[in-house]
Amino acid sequence: MSLHTATESLPRVQSLRPKAPLTLDQTGLPADLLLQLLLKTLHLGDATGLELGRRLCVPFSAIEQIVTHARTERLIEVKNGAAALQTGAAGYKYGLTDSGRARAQQFLDSSQYVGAAPIPLAQYTPAVSAQKVERATIDRERLSAGLSHLIISARMLDQLGPAVNAGKGLFLYGPAGNGKTAMAKAIGKTLGGTILVPHAIEVDGQIVVVYDPVNHTPCELWEPEADRLIREESFDRRWVEVERPVVMVGGELTLDLLDLRFDPLSRFYEAPLQMKANGGVLLVDDFGRQRVPARDLLNRWIVPLESRVDFLTFHTGKKFEVPFDVFTIFATNLDPEALADEAFLRRIPYKIYASDPTPEEYERIFQLDCARRSLPFKPAIVEYLMREYYEPRALKRRACHPRDLIEQVMALARFQGREPSLARDLVDAACQSYFLMDAGDGRNAPEPWILVSPGGTRSAPSRESERLISEIVSRAAGHTGSKHKDA
Repeated sequence: MSLHTATESLPRVQSLRPKAPLTLDQTGLPADLLLQLLLKTLHLGDATGLELGRRLCVPFSAIEQIVTHARTERLIEVKNGAAALQTGAAGYKYGLTDSGRARAQQFLDSSQYVGAAPIPLAQYTPAVSAQKVERATIDRERLSAGLSHLIISARMLDQLGPAVNAGKGLFLYGPAGNGKTAMAKAIGKTLGGTILVPHAIEVDGQIVVVYDPVNHTPCELWEPEADRLIREESFDRRWVEVERPVVMVGGELTLDLLDLRFDPLSRFYEAPLQMKANGGVLLVDDFGRQRVPARDLLNRWIVPLESRVDFLTFHTGKKFEVPFDVFTIFATNLDPEALADEAFLRRIPYKIYASDPTPEEYERIFQLDCARRSLPFKPAIVEYLMREYYEPRALKRRACHPRDLIEQVMALARFQGREPSLARDLVDAACQSYFLMDAGDGRNAPEPWILVSPGGTRSAPSRESERLISEIVSRAAGHTGSKHKDA
């Protein structure tokens, strides 16, 4: 049996998977490029014809012509042909000759890419179109199930559903801490299904690596070993079946990450984030807090969002076009109108406000967070928080408050060696650490001075000690004030 990492519940894309190329022409690649990959692969060590095919992710028949040419040019040689008389050229073990090793080194100096043969751009573009993210439609029941770990109002659910099915663009905005990021991540997972991502693509002889283990999760099922071997020989293994990607980027986003990245040492390209997200979701979190102005980032996306194609540029200056099949979600706690002009906002068809939870929703969130941490829930403690903290101080309810307060309660209980609970003293201590208090608030006032003797005895200071302490504090405050005044 063969074990892989995906679930059987995901809709598969087997029907869209291209057949394995059986000839050189069917690979769609220049013969010289395959020769380079062949010699660089053998530079790592001798291999049989079948092993070469597996390393290049193509059947041996697709590279047999290249192998024959390399033997004719005395770039490679057969090491043990007699041991593979029955299997023919596919079973021979090949190795580099001296001239072949020199040629391989030249190719490595030009590009150190070694691995799966790339997919030509002419094959990549229609394959992306065939598995568009818009086709991953969901209904209310499925979306509700995907967001079941969150407390989402019916109004919000009715707004999110059409936005997800449109698959164009979504602006999630509202106060910090109301679950925008969690909602965006859940949307990506709810879309579900699998797509095909190439290991790399080829454009005018240049190789662009697309498959990224960080953002792409390989997705295969339990299957008999014999079935796996048949599938690998039947389908084009230059494509990897992955769970629908959800690529997330935050404050670290720069314009460089949205263009091809050329490594001067390895001398091949890495695809930008939006290309890795093709067929899935690109979440731009904390939008407006990047190191580059928001308008510069938005200007980079105006054309792709409207035309659904993107233009990438090699370091030589040559441009080429790739599909932009990405459901882009911008999440921000800033005012969208302060970040983008009308021309850009109209290209994001859905703008949804993540409002503060109602008192009822707040209580449900509190109850859910307690359940996740096996902490007994007390409805009275929510009333206590509203009465003692939120209402007197006009605090805004945020969806993140219950989780954060509960975590502080549990941390304090562990520190004190107590069983975690929603005891009022623990809740009060958590609130004093979590919420900013007014200067005149007695709850956060410093404790009276306590003197500790060298032996560890604690006692209240005398009036003379209090006078000296007050004088020292006053002098320190005055000294600090004079420094600020001089500044």
